[in-house]
Amino acid sequence: MKDSDCSHPDAIMIAEADLENPAHADAILKLVDDYSMDPMGDAKPLSEESRQNLLPGLRNHPTTLIFLAFLKKEPVGIAVCFRGFSTFAARPLMNIHDLAVRPGHRGLGIGKRLLAAVEKKAASLGCCKLTLEVLEKNRRARAVYQAAGFAEPVYHNEAELTLFLSKQL
Repeated sequence: MKDSDCSHPDAIMIAEADLENPAHADAILKLVDDYSMDPMGDAKPLSEESRQNLLPGLRNHPTTLIFLAFLKKEPVGIAVCFRGFSTFAARPLMNIHDLAVRPGHRGLGIGKRLLAAVEKKAASLGCCKLTLEVLEKNRRARAVYQAAGFAEPVYHNEAELTLFLSKQL
């Protein structure tokens, strides 16, 4: 593999983030800010308050799990996850809260590799499922998720589609 061959899958490295590692912490802040600026994110940069509180908040949250994707040594993708619990399965679950790949690096299989790393870790933790939310109009992300086996859940024959609801506090 040549250094210039960025499309080669071996050029992409996925690492479980260490929030105490300054390089990982910087990458997390940069990638989340980039995602926040994306039209499929919040369409604006993180606020100064969010920038100041993000890393301490992630460090203090007991179920945080983050994966970083590097192309060569450049951080190009992130999966921010939190463990939850399924009462019906009586087992943990893993929620992918944010999954983002920097523009210019999309289409290289980075999102697919991040999802595979999350799935492998979740399985090792005994999780019964992975969950995530995605904007309906984010067709590119939806295609990646569907290719990875994500679908709208149906819990029994008479149930309709599950809705994700939110209330700002």
